[in-house]
Order: sequence, then C-alpha cells, then structure tokens
Amino acid sequence: MEIQTILTPEAPAPGGHYSQAVVYNGLVFVSGQLAIDPQTGQRLTGSIEEQTEQCLKNIAAILESSSSGLNRVLKMTIYISDIELWGPVNSVYARIMGEHRPARAVVPVKDLHYGFKIEIEVIAATSL
Repeated sequence: MEIQTILTPEAPAPGGHYSQAVVYNGLVFVSGQLAIDPQTGQRLTGSIEEQTEQCLKNIAAILESSSSGLNRVLKMTIYISDIELWGPVNSVYARIMGEHRPARAVVPVKDLHYGFKIEIEVIAATSL
C-alpha cells in the first residue's frame, strides 16, 4: 500500500520539510496546524477563539482533501501555550465538532511558533 501525501491550497502550505497530511491504510495523519489563513498567509495571533477556529478550519480542509472529515477524527492532540485558555478552546471545539467526540489530549506547552497560542494535530479515518 502506497503512502499518499496531501497538499491542498485550502490550508496553509507547510513551512518546512513535512506534508500537510499523509494517508496510509485508511488513516489520515494531519500535521500540527496553526492559525494561518490559507488564502492570505496571515498569521492570526488574536484571541484564542479565533485561533482555535482557524486551526480547525485548516484541519477540516486537509481532511476533506484526504477523503475524510471532522466527523471521522479518531484522535486530536491540542497544544496550548497556557492551560488557562482551555475553557474558551473547549467551547469553540465543542461548537465545531458537534456531537462527534473523538479521543483527545490537551498538552500545555511553553511557547509556540510566532506567538501562536494553539496548535492542533489529528488522526482520522478515511471514508474509503
């Protein structure tokens, strides 16, 4: 079985030597996504709510390009720069994810690139 790399213009281009995602054996592994607008390249470093929503939009676009979707997420790992931000992150997450409740880990970290407050990576199942 071939490993398929994913690159969609609907999500930010990788900033280094990695893929937006890889698909293998019915699973999608999405690289950590930051709050970057894929159309403008603008780094959205405002509120944690804005950053969380943009990260999840980027993930949704990558999953759609991978024959998957947010409703097929198996595990989400969320890195946040301050555990005190968890309440607002969880509110946005619940609104966007709806009734779907994948496994999840929240990892407090010291600093993220460029002053971002959140980064999210995902493992999902394809719908093929």
